[in-house]
Amino acid sequence: MHLFDLIAILLTLTAVFSYLNFCYLRLPTTIGVMVISLAMSIIIILLDFAGLDLTQKVEMLLYEIDFNETLMHGMLSYLLFAGALHVNLEDLAKRKWLIGSMASIGVLISTLIIGTLLWLVLSWFGLNMNYIYCLLFGALISPTDPIAVLSILRTAGAPKSLEIKITGESLFNDGIGVVVFIIISALAFGNTDITFGSIFGIFMEEAVGGALFGLIAGYITYQLLSRVDNYQVEIMLTLALVTGGYALALALHISGPIAVVVAGLMIGNQGRLLAMGDLTREHLDTFWELIDEILNAVLFVLIGLEVLVISFNGELVLMGLIAVVIVLFARFISVSIPVKFLQRYREFSPHVVKILTWGGLRGGISVALALSLPAGTERDLILGITYLVVIFSILVQGLTIGKLIKFTTHGY
Repeated sequence: MHLFDLIAILLTLTAVFSYLNFCYLRLPTTIGVMVISLAMSIIIILLDFAGLDLTQKVEMLLYEIDFNETLMHGMLSYLLFAGALHVNLEDLAKRKWLIGSMASIGVLISTLIIGTLLWLVLSWFGLNMNYIYCLLFGALISPTDPIAVLSILRTAGAPKSLEIKITGESLFNDGIGVVVFIIISALAFGNTDITFGSIFGIFMEEAVGGALFGLIAGYITYQLLSRVDNYQVEIMLTLALVTGGYALALALHISGPIAVVVAGLMIGNQGRLLAMGDLTREHLDTFWELIDEILNAVLFVLIGLEVLVISFNGELVLMGLIAVVIVLFARFISVSIPVKFLQRYREFSPHVVKILTWGGLRGGISVALALSLPAGTERDLILGITYLVVIFSILVQGLTIGKLIKFTTHGY
């Protein structure tokens, strides 16, 4: 199937599902389109029992799309840039220690807890899986995804500081989580010796290299923006920064996600303030908000359809439900440690740990990383568990976080 045909099918499904959600379900767009996509997948499976063989055709379509390639080497750069573009650096700086610790140490703690507990549970059920694979699951499921929850936070009247905490953490822990996943993958599948030096080298190359590259690319783009006053040209420059910058970062074997986030923060703050007129700012915001909404909707339609390529059974569902509890427990611990430590220096709401724990949604990045694993029984198990955790996270946590905020938020 031609690329244009694939794009046409995806955009058409997304538009129809968005319309149905707006008219009937009235859920946040990302959650609504995923619910409808899931429902359509289930209907297709049921129609197979009636003699209509549709599942195989849809599976062929999904394999042609390649979820991992589409998200990690396509959508992700635009989604991260659009998110970073509207984050105020001053607000971020006020909470830098909490956000930084949750996005770095928190990801490592979560990875270790999840990997260890999953390995113990699987062993107890007689499903022996190498510990390194369990750590891979911990790394891919630890990054949080605020896409579905941010609109709910605003509807619930959540304080701006809470939005900054969740958005800031997710922008950086997406990048850190991918770096941790790459490191563990190199240890699991490559010829890399498990030494502190090798791990440190990969981290410096990916994370620090990505941040430096993002600063340089963002600064060059900022200088170009300051020399023109034409919103069409300036928007094209930001598109070139995201597309070309992300591709070049990957070619240099440094972290594309971290590079794009750093560049987005620079353009969203320094660039917007000093290099753009009012008309350009208005058009730029509208353009990237639209890109963000469209790609998010397409992404969640794909998540809903991916159920067709996963072989579920009772044992897998049970492991998935246990994994949900493990992931929430690890999230609680990884949030509690930095909050408890920083409470010596500043005040937090007594409910901040509860909200950050329940508001730490998992999304498309986790599914994409699971799909990138080499084929085998371990991959099938990890993919199924990952998918169930993501679905629970988006549907249950995403639809209840607003109520939790209303009952517990008294000022952050």
